[in-house]
Amino acid sequence: MPANRALYEQVILEHNKKPRNFRPMPDADHKVEAYNPLCGDHFTVYVKMNGDRIEDVSFDGAGCAISKSSASVMTMLLKGKTKKEAEALFVKFHNMVTANPEAPIDEADIGKLCVFAGVREFPVRIKCATLAWHSMLAALDGRDDSVSTE
Repeated sequence: MPANRALYEQVILEHNKKPRNFRPMPDADHKVEAYNPLCGDHFTVYVKMNGDRIEDVSFDGAGCAISKSSASVMTMLLKGKTKKEAEALFVKFHNMVTANPEAPIDEADIGKLCVFAGVREFPVRIKCATLAWHSMLAALDGRDDSVSTE
């Protein structure tokens, strides 16, 4: 993991600087506001479904590099996934970022999300990394309310 740290940090900074799918979505089926009062992250996550499949997903707002890049990567990975696949990916991601920092990571299983493995060394940043993901789950459940880390 330490050998890859510089590459992972570079990916996070790139997604923070140029986030993918960073836009409001007026025709979204669901939109959920997300707020992390500790860090000040505040996003809206938009989801457009086609049956049980995520046709489009985007976000807008402001936040720290971890939260913004996590939302960016999340939107890239979830397009075209079913609700069940998205929920399974959330579980894998959440398990990785909340695991013991010494626990091995199955990079083949977690894919691009492995760039966030370093978050587990800083427990206060876990909420930053998972904020958009919790909002996405709320949207998939049809909840158009807000999500907070507190």
